[in-house]
Amino acid sequence: MSERSSGPQGTRFFSTEALRRYASDAESATERPISVREPVLEGSSLGIEGHRFALGPGRQAIGRRADNEIVIDDLSVSGNHAWITNQRGRCVIVNTLSTNGTFVNDRRIHEAALRHGDHIRLGQAEFVFLTREHGQPEPASRRRIVVAVLLAAVGALAALAWWFFGSP
Repeated sequence: MSERSSGPQGTRFFSTEALRRYASDAESATERPISVREPVLEGSSLGIEGHRFALGPGRQAIGRRADNEIVIDDLSVSGNHAWITNQRGRCVIVNTLSTNGTFVNDRRIHEAALRHGDHIRLGQAEFVFLTREHGQPEPASRRRIVVAVLLAAVGALAALAWWFFGSP
């Protein structure tokens, strides 16, 4: 006969105070603001406004059912509404035969690549797709600014060198 190893069995009792403490600890952990170090969906409709859902690597299922990675408690959202796949920062949303549809920038989609600032609607639940904080320039813009500053500095140094050494 084989032996099975299992964890502790039985019922545990907690005081009301301990349960309140555990509940407040759990609430504070889920209410912690998520920064945009990786892509996020930021809720923009009533009930989810300002809530951020991190989109880690791989596929995340979104819907009303509790077994989704992102659970949206809204009756207009299907149990399994959509998937978002994040592969090295490139995100694609796929509608999974939802009842009320998936929309990106007010266009009904089956599948769409997402870009910073896109507006996503699942049923009546609305989100904004973010890859950086509001007001931050996109990485390509920052690179252009750095290159422009470096070129200006090189030009200024060349002009100074010509002025000091180039004129007789």
